[in-house]
Amino acid sequence: MSSTHTAPARAAAGVLFDGLLPQPPDAVLAVSKMFREDPRPAKIDVGVGVYRDANGHTPVFAAMKAAEARLLETQETKAYLGPEGDFGYLERLSPIIFGRGAAAADLFGVQTPGGTGALRLAAELAHAGRPGARVWLGVPSWPIHAPIFAEAGLEVTSFRHFDPQTQALTFDETLGALKGAQAGDVVLLHGCCHNPSGADPDLDQWRALTEVILERGLTPLIDLAYQGLGAGLEEDAAGLRLVLEAVDNAMVAYSCDKNFGLYRERTGALFVRARAHAEVVRTNILKIARCAWSMPPDHGAAAVRVILEDEALTALWRGELEGQRARLQAVREMLADADPRFEPIRSQRGMFSMLALSPAQVEALRRDHAVYMTGNGRINIAGLRAETIGPFAEAYDAVLRDTKA
Repeated sequence: MSSTHTAPARAAAGVLFDGLLPQPPDAVLAVSKMFREDPRPAKIDVGVGVYRDANGHTPVFAAMKAAEARLLETQETKAYLGPEGDFGYLERLSPIIFGRGAAAADLFGVQTPGGTGALRLAAELAHAGRPGARVWLGVPSWPIHAPIFAEAGLEVTSFRHFDPQTQALTFDETLGALKGAQAGDVVLLHGCCHNPSGADPDLDQWRALTEVILERGLTPLIDLAYQGLGAGLEEDAAGLRLVLEAVDNAMVAYSCDKNFGLYRERTGALFVRARAHAEVVRTNILKIARCAWSMPPDHGAAAVRVILEDEALTALWRGELEGQRARLQAVREMLADADPRFEPIRSQRGMFSMLALSPAQVEALRRDHAVYMTGNGRINIAGLRAETIGPFAEAYDAVLRDTKA
């Protein structure tokens, strides 16, 4: 029996995606792929942005292993927690970040998928409150900062923050740029361990930044992704706390990926202060989060909470974190001792520093010496060990002699 129905004409293939353009590969991931495929046995990887110990491994904290074992034994459900996430995680994390004073009293916090999720949530909140708002961004910065803000519909205005040639903050330029900002603009600040430069403001410079923020009516968005890996847990939060003691409006994007070793668990938080708009800001944060990821992933935050609820596990975690911080500083000392041109690296902080290398010199290091780093000259200090410091310094010297910047 024949059908009287005629099949609808097939629509032209690919219409939905006709407007897409090819995108370049992620620079860090591309470097990692090339490193893996390089057969040379003495190759050095200072590109990937994760902590590595003296054996070249990225370890799981013993405190984290113990917390995960406890979760395995005691967790009774995998039901949703709600868009805010794990309240215990947020409550226990808050004094680590803000201290036990009044600075955190009126901050609203939500758990996020990593620090990146916190930054995107902050960007979406800024756009909802002031469509097209301007974000002031010191460069060089983490490569994903500007795209996150642009994708959320914000206008990004950049200024020079650091000079790789002198290895120094261009702090006068920073203040000069921010004095041209308008009330309601957002300024992105690295809380500590600046990525990629490793150069942080001192407390007097944090005070000067705070004065400009107050004078111009700016909202600081502080990205704190490496607390504890610079000068210490308390010291690394000192600048952030100075700002929060003074301002009525602020956002803090936090990551536990590095200082708890939770890279693949994507564990972060966004804290927001909006003294004149607290309730409406709270409801908007929850709406944006609900539409973005509905409920945040639980495991990493639950494990952090278990650690911070237990004095013995907290002490163990603090000791392990201090061990990582000390190793990073020891590598900095060895680099500075190996070549006087690395001397500024000694006083920088965290996992990263940025060498004054051209893309051609970076390519020469990769091609001729099997030294892998990102094209902007950022190096991961943790990628070096005592036995690779000498070869790294020799390769650096050879490239500077053989090529032009």
